[in-house]
Amino acid sequence: MTAAPGPMDGVRVLDLATFLATPFAAAILGEFGAEVIKVEQPGGGDPMRQFGTATDIPDSSLAWLSEARNKHSITLNLKHPDGADLFKRLVRDTDVVCENFRPGTLQKWGLGYDTLHAINPRLVMLQVTGYGQDGPYRERPGFARIAHAVGGLTYLAGMPGEAPVTPGSTSLADYISGLFGAVGVLMALRTAERTGQGQTVDVALFESIFRVLDELAPAYGRHGTVREREGLGTRNVCPHGHFPTKDGGWVAIACTSDKIWARMARNVLDRPDLAASHPTTALRVGDRALIDGVVNGFTTAHSSAEIVAICEQGEVPCAPINSIADIFADPHFDARGTLQRIQHALLGEVVVPDVLPRLSGTPGAIKDLGPRLGDWNDLVYGERLGLAPGERDELKKRGVI
Repeated sequence: MTAAPGPMDGVRVLDLATFLATPFAAAILGEFGAEVIKVEQPGGGDPMRQFGTATDIPDSSLAWLSEARNKHSITLNLKHPDGADLFKRLVRDTDVVCENFRPGTLQKWGLGYDTLHAINPRLVMLQVTGYGQDGPYRERPGFARIAHAVGGLTYLAGMPGEAPVTPGSTSLADYISGLFGAVGVLMALRTAERTGQGQTVDVALFESIFRVLDELAPAYGRHGTVREREGLGTRNVCPHGHFPTKDGGWVAIACTSDKIWARMARNVLDRPDLAASHPTTALRVGDRALIDGVVNGFTTAHSSAEIVAICEQGEVPCAPINSIADIFADPHFDARGTLQRIQHALLGEVVVPDVLPRLSGTPGAIKDLGPRLGDWNDLVYGERLGLAPGERDELKKRGVI
């Protein structure tokens, strides 16, 4: 049975980027049917190949296998004039170019968007950098950790009065920027369908982080409020945080409304008096030590599983704080297929996160994991560009491909 076409079938993507943010955007497009060709430097390729946990295959770390899935690889030296010419030939039949060089780099090689747009007016170019394509910081290098710091997230992470800590995954800004990048590409492609004109999509890592910090900007702009590190709780809601359990674990409890708190007090804590004496968020926040203390007494008297069961029965949002080992054992992850077990020809089973979002009619799929370096050189340079084997050998000797 032939699989139904994906929503991005027929879209060709050239992924020039390294590491994570831009390649993640390209990977999302590939999961839904786009043909994604990873353009890598001859000899070494994307440094992401060595990033993270190594495998028995050279240049194929677990991070690479997961994040470069559904892609094929060609080697091409864009700095070489002959390499730039080959790239221009590829752009003629390409819909999207994804890059994350510092601003001005592609222009220096004769491959700026104006040049490529003249070759292919419908071309969409995704550009992800630390600070964006303009502004006084545009030349500065940026990684996720830097974006977390500049964008305001790291300042919020940690215990009150203590040092700011790493806010979860150090690659969070990369993934969020990749998502914004993929959304931007989709909108630009839609516009190109309607007008015949492509455009650039400018995503800055720090802005992706800043965009998801809820009311931080309006609260400071209007009232001068500087939110500080809040530790286990949440500044403007109570009880709403992390609580220790009898068996040495932790649970998250979220009473985000007065109705949920009333259920918590009556059905979970067996303290209807607190529902009556502290019915509003303002009263609970003002008496946080009392409220959190009562909840803490409840959680430390029960195991994580017991707390989740009691809260579920009482209609109070609660969940265990899972490690990755807990996630692998969680029946809900299993039922949803959130952990996909992919067979690799040389490594056997490799477990990776499933495709998101979930489309009912044209779902995405993981067809294969990260490619070997240059696995599509013969197909792209031979079949598509018509270079004879001798020509390809000569280009390889000269370091062009």
